[in-house]
Amino acid sequence: MWSSGAIALEKVGHRAPAESSNLTVVFVSTGLGREYALAFAERGASVVVNDLGGNAKGGGKSSAAADKVVEEIRAKGGKAVANYDSVEDGEKLIQSALKEFGRIGECCVIYNGFLFVFQDLIHRIHLRGSFLVTRAAWDHMKKQKFGRIIMTTSAAGIYGNFGQSNYSAAKLGLLGLANTLAIEGSKHNIYCNTIAPVAGSRLTETVMPPDLVASLKPEYVAPLVLWLCHEQCQENGGLFEVGAGWVGKLRWERSQGQIMRQKSRPMTPEAVRDQWDKICDFTDATKPTTIQESLQASVSVLSRVDAGGQVEAPPSAAAAAAASGINPALAVGQKLPVSTFNFNHTQCILYALGVGMSTKDPDHLRFLYEGHPDFSCLPTFGVIPSQAAMMDGGLASIPGLNIDFTQVLHGEQYLEFYRPLPTSGIFWARLLPKALILICYNQFSVFVVGAGRFGGTRTSAKAKAPLPPPKRAPDAVVTDCTTRDQAALYRLSGDWNPLHIDPGFAAMGGFKAPILHGLCSFGFAARHVLKQFANNDPSRFKAIKVRFAKPVMPGQSLQTAMWKEGSRIHIECKVKETSDVVLSGAYVDLHQAAEASPEPPSQGGRLQSDLVFTEIGRRISEVGPELVKKVNAVFGWEITKEGKTAAQWTIDLKNGAGSLQKGPYGGKVDVTFTVADEDFMEVVQGKLNPQKAFFSGKLKVRGNIMLSQKLEVILKDYAKL
Repeated sequence: MWSSGAIALEKVGHRAPAESSNLTVVFVSTGLGREYALAFAERGASVVVNDLGGNAKGGGKSSAAADKVVEEIRAKGGKAVANYDSVEDGEKLIQSALKEFGRIGECCVIYNGFLFVFQDLIHRIHLRGSFLVTRAAWDHMKKQKFGRIIMTTSAAGIYGNFGQSNYSAAKLGLLGLANTLAIEGSKHNIYCNTIAPVAGSRLTETVMPPDLVASLKPEYVAPLVLWLCHEQCQENGGLFEVGAGWVGKLRWERSQGQIMRQKSRPMTPEAVRDQWDKICDFTDATKPTTIQESLQASVSVLSRVDAGGQVEAPPSAAAAAAASGINPALAVGQKLPVSTFNFNHTQCILYALGVGMSTKDPDHLRFLYEGHPDFSCLPTFGVIPSQAAMMDGGLASIPGLNIDFTQVLHGEQYLEFYRPLPTSGIFWARLLPKALILICYNQFSVFVVGAGRFGGTRTSAKAKAPLPPPKRAPDAVVTDCTTRDQAALYRLSGDWNPLHIDPGFAAMGGFKAPILHGLCSFGFAARHVLKQFANNDPSRFKAIKVRFAKPVMPGQSLQTAMWKEGSRIHIECKVKETSDVVLSGAYVDLHQAAEASPEPPSQGGRLQSDLVFTEIGRRISEVGPELVKKVNAVFGWEITKEGKTAAQWTIDLKNGAGSLQKGPYGGKVDVTFTVADEDFMEVVQGKLNPQKAFFSGKLKVRGNIMLSQKLEVILKDYAKL
């Protein structure tokens, strides 16, 4: 008399809510479970009907109930098979689906339970049984990146009920389990919701009038379940009451509360008594939806109490880590997949406008007009691809980092260039969790308010340290006005954090209004240095380091003071209206004019193929032995430009752990390829088929031509820039 279900959806495109073909369902045979099974079977689902056939008190056992529903489904032309295992054997239920129908496909778990007399049995069936069935299906869901889980609680669990303490405890436990599964599963496209149905059943008919039982039909609950299981439904972590054809959503509500202590005065029961009406006043109540929002009230209290007051001892490292949702042990050392960032002159121009460039200054045209003879990309655009890699699921997907983005502050930023930025191309970014790009190197320092106290060091030897400016008058000072819409414009370059546009979201972070992006101020200061000390020549820009000290409000003026010390320009940026320092410990390193970096590839200087070979060399250093086993050959490359040999490379994947060297090989090369720089890039990017390049004369091969078949291993799999 309990039900649990693993629903497996075979994704066949977008289906209407009423369609559920290629669906495998496991359900109880009576009450709501029976109604669910019939509803899904009617829409083409394959159903595993699970029922021990026990009585209302959990005793007895029979296959009759499950067999009856199977016969009913088959009589209507549906697919069904009976299963008589306990939900405590959740793995067996999932295996029944695999054995009978050959696959699970996309998964969803529905768990429904009924009242039992003994507390131990209640918790075993309702709470533990639900956990075990879900655990059995969880890995299937993760592998196929789809899952829909429905837990069934009850009004007794939500509100409590006289004489049902054991049942209420188990049912509310299901809600807590569901909420955590919703958080953990979201990044795998696994959504979990909870329903509290009111429906007539074998149990409710003993405590409800017959006419009321008749009106509370299970068929009035099933449609909600079908919709919550559908791939188009994006609801996650919801709680719904449903019955008699009505559906309502529930949420937590919290009063504004009252601070009970001031300065050094202790908190007393009398203070609580005297403020009780305010504590319980739900005027302007908040509606927290996450543990971070729940903890925000306590964090806010700490920030508002006088620093000299009596503050309780901080929680232990383990308790603080658990409360913040952050587990450093899981996060440190995580590696994320390579991500790509496509850009062209449009993004370069938009970024330049976002950091205050204007056509009012003729010198800015080289960064704003793609037709300018010296059209260039501002160096600080280099933060954009790596930031996109971090923010577009990067930070959020790191195990152990359950971050509330209303509490995220950008602490420091370091950006170093290996060569000037092109004005178009594809960036491949790697997070370790810092971002690494062949063109440039980014180092982010991020602070999460209220997520500390979990131990560990406060600094890192790998972090670039900020440096104070010289103790003398600055050599130059530049003042620039931001506009009221500066943040709205800058965010179009890819920083979509609502903190910079949404007043409500900014208020949650403790700000009176949306603030300017720290990296926008960073861009303002960098271009001040570029103009003042490098004649707006981006090839002279080597590196920049800043510490973000205070926020800037859009519309305020930024004043950058600069001190020249050799090739290093120390900078300090203030808000002119308030004199608040917003960028501190900052500096820019410049190349000397005579040592300027070569022009970016897109402007005809350095070969584009150099980037590919640099990346191939890096990958050989990581997985060289594996490549040697796969390839077992030495490749020579002659890269031409305008008909002349411009570079030679040797890729040795035959000896030792493999190697890459620039120049001709000292020994015997198995095969040599000759190709123009631009054609080489076309092949690498998949725009030009190597065979077509060969037959058209664009790719010339000498030596063992059959080895050209291994080009894909070298270029496609391991030349991800």
